[in-house]
Amino acid sequence: MLTTKPVKLYLGAAGYCTHPEFLTLRGGSIRPVRFPAGFACILHPDHGPILLDTGYSSRFFKETARLPNALYRHITPVVFREEDSAVHFLKQIGLVPSDIRYVILSHFHGDHIAGAKDFPEAQFIYLPRAYEAVRSLCSIAAVRAGFLAGLLPDDFIQRSLPVNEPAKRWREMWENTGIEALAEFPWQEVYDLFGDGSLLGVDVSGHAEGMMGLLLRTEQHDYFLCADAVWSSRAFREQRRPHALAGIIMSDRQEYRQNFDKLVHLHQQFPRLRIVPSHCQEALSAWGTGGTER
Repeated sequence: MLTTKPVKLYLGAAGYCTHPEFLTLRGGSIRPVRFPAGFACILHPDHGPILLDTGYSSRFFKETARLPNALYRHITPVVFREEDSAVHFLKQIGLVPSDIRYVILSHFHGDHIAGAKDFPEAQFIYLPRAYEAVRSLCSIAAVRAGFLAGLLPDDFIQRSLPVNEPAKRWREMWENTGIEALAEFPWQEVYDLFGDGSLLGVDVSGHAEGMMGLLLRTEQHDYFLCADAVWSSRAFREQRRPHALAGIIMSDRQEYRQNFDKLVHLHQQFPRLRIVPSHCQEALSAWGTGGTER
């Protein structure tokens, strides 16, 4: 166990986009494959329902109706129905949008923030440099960074809770726990998002600047929700990085490679840890189908 307080976890996806597989997995097929826009609903024992990302929403199509934003939709064709939305998913587990107190944003790409306006009572948690990297972008630069500013609520800043506290080092945080396995954890610093050891943020930048993964556990399993550090579970299992062309949309190729290697190491050192890439159909089918509590 790498966290101290268990939560309940539901994994879902709000729509999907398609890409040729080889772009995301070196040696993969040239045929387009589906990449679900994954999100997670976390039921915290003290802080209530929390979302990690939101997936797509119908607003994505409105925001990409005209150039230059339309380039986003054409480069990554998207399939979405209203019944695929995070709001609909939550209804299946007995929740309504106003129940969501916090939305953790792994990063600010459109497929992760498109449903942000659906949660008017929520506060937004993210690493500050993730938003700083995109907030001033416009036109083609914003599209290249995968950022559609119109997807964020008008009062986004007022409802923001950026993670401003310095990351804690593992040994400082766990010095009295006696968990020897922590010496093998490949990231040296984590962000204790609620100060109780339940949800630990990890900077996995490279695909996007300031991108944050989330380490947590349920009563049964440990999870690392690794955002877009990889696009599929096969990537870290088989140690297959994406095609060089994928680097065009990365914020930092070297940082991506470093965090990719750390993810491979994490899988090798903690083989029972459930690593969940945001866009991996395999992980979603295994651990998140039907909104089932895991």
